[in-house]
Amino acid sequence: MECVLLIGIPASGKSSFYAARFATTHLRLNLDMLRTRHREAEFLATCLRTQQPFVVDNTNVSAVERARFLVPARAAKFRVVGYYLASKVDECLPRNAARLGEARIPDVAVRDMARRLELPNRSEGFDALHYVRMADGEFVVEDWRDEV
Repeated sequence: MECVLLIGIPASGKSSFYAARFATTHLRLNLDMLRTRHREAEFLATCLRTQQPFVVDNTNVSAVERARFLVPARAAKFRVVGYYLASKVDECLPRNAARLGEARIPDVAVRDMARRLELPNRSEGFDALHYVRMADGEFVVEDWRDEV
């Protein structure tokens, strides 16, 4: 039983990371797809009740946002793992600009998320925390370093 929280600003690679690493083993909670917090909460409750591994593929930029998933997952005895995706605005803006339709968001929203980003901390209740960066088009996962 595992809850994975992806953390990063829009266009930092969260959904691509999910597809590459978790698509065959974990269900995906994503507010863009579910559209409402009510549906998101219902989906979360179902995963916890059925002991289904899941990934929260949202920005999760603040400790408060992360706690909405982390606290109930810990209470349900899930292992909680965080993956912080490198979130440099100058790299995310071109990726966002390449998106089509509703997937593309205003640049101001990317900048706002970057401004609001709180780096995750083990003290939030994570069992494990990782740093993810891109190298030669591949995801590189490293153990968390507090100096990131």
